[in-house]
Amino acid sequence: MCDVAASLPAPASTSLDVANLSVHFGGVVALDDVTLRVDQGEIVGIIGPNGAGKTTLFNAVCRLVSPSSGRITYGGRSLFDHRASDLAGLGVVRTLQGLGLWSRLTVLENVATTARPRAPFVNDLLALPSAERTRLQARDDAMRILADLGIADRASAYPSSLPHGVQKRVVIARALMMQPSLLLLDEPASGLSAGEVTELTTLLRGLRERMGIALVEHHLDMVMDVSDRVVVLSLGRVIAAGTPAQIRANPDVATAYLGEQVAHA
Repeated sequence: MCDVAASLPAPASTSLDVANLSVHFGGVVALDDVTLRVDQGEIVGIIGPNGAGKTTLFNAVCRLVSPSSGRITYGGRSLFDHRASDLAGLGVVRTLQGLGLWSRLTVLENVATTARPRAPFVNDLLALPSAERTRLQARDDAMRILADLGIADRASAYPSSLPHGVQKRVVIARALMMQPSLLLLDEPASGLSAGEVTELTTLLRGLRERMGIALVEHHLDMVMDVSDRVVVLSLGRVIAAGTPAQIRANPDVATAYLGEQVAHA
């Protein structure tokens, strides 16, 4: 697998800051006074038992839910001033727990169609030469990213014909086409084999050179292996934050996970 980071433009230095964030759904407290930071050039793992608030946190950052209090800034700008549709333009890109691939498009088409617009929509509408150049450039960029991810040979395949691990790489390729400076990964290792998890870990380490990465994942060994810092949520609150070694040694983290195991026994 090649160095994906080398083929991506260097983003402006910036960071995600979540401060005192609370989210309430009626009488249910989904997040309670959550504070965390994701800097450029680092991977922050976000872990916790089921129902801890991890997905709600991502939804709040992506403007899909409205916080009850607190603030979220990216590069010093409040994300509350932007709609969800604005975030890719700011460099904030998220992958979802599900694959979300378009079944009737090839792998190359799935990736190329997520490129940031480089020409006005009217150029496309009128079939101007610049629109064709934009489409060709998007395909070239998509092929380069697919090659970097080791799946260029699957460019003409349809997603349903591919193994799950390859489909996961296509999802990441689509995210990279949007040139993120902050990548939010929601359970990217789910359904992967041990070998595929190792490959994903290597990929993320390469991407870290050019962007910040927030990683929500249940695969704890992978999180501890790849993350610079880890934040642990339980019942909507941050119960621990620190290096992987500090998190492993924290008794509150073990208690939170053991509590979940007992509850599901």
